[in-house]
Amino acid sequence: MGWGISGTARFGERPLFEEIALPLEPGWTCLLGPSGGGKSTILRLLAGLDTGVQFDGRIDVPDRIGWMAQGDLMQPRLTVAQNVTLVERLAGRRPDPDRAAALLASVGLEGLGRRRPDTLSGGQRQRVALARTLMQDAPLVLLDEPFSALDPATRVAMQDLAHARLSGRSVLLVTHDPIEALRLGNRIFLLAGGSLHNIPGLAPPLPRPPSDPELARAGGLLLDRIMAL
Repeated sequence: MGWGISGTARFGERPLFEEIALPLEPGWTCLLGPSGGGKSTILRLLAGLDTGVQFDGRIDVPDRIGWMAQGDLMQPRLTVAQNVTLVERLAGRRPDPDRAAALLASVGLEGLGRRRPDTLSGGQRQRVALARTLMQDAPLVLLDEPFSALDPATRVAMQDLAHARLSGRSVLLVTHDPIEALRLGNRIFLLAGGSLHNIPGLAPPLPRPPSDPELARAGGLLLDRIMAL
């Protein structure tokens, strides 16, 4: 396989998911499913982070991975701009403050680079985390509910921004929102009951506008399927 993950996972004697195969091709792969089903565990396995599970299988990823966790992981002693360039500095690369400022402006936070994280709202902090992820230029990007703290209008704007900025990359988005998955996803998977199900998505162009009637219809059908599990 190319980039992706395949195998089984368990917590002690309890299976978390059965044999799965999740390829990560260029474009957006969206992973839906109920809480506690293993979605974030898959992201952490791909990122090489501790999961507390016993995994038996194969993981294929590039050397550089972009990672945006559910929490913003902001460093409180650093400024907003320093948080955006943190990954570059930790990797020994010279940060580009002008690019960081441009990314902050693109997420609607122009002029806030000198502020501390504790002066920001939850939605602002999540947008800083998104800017930090976009700063990394990694070929594989893992996003764990990256728009969950945003109001509806800002959420759509940030979805569109991320989709444009990450064009050509392989992106794995974990979300609980069927509409979000359908708006963005070239491929959609549902992880439920320990099994991975391939869900038909919408034809290009993506992302679909929120007012698209086909998006609303498909979102309702997908939500019905999730609720029936």
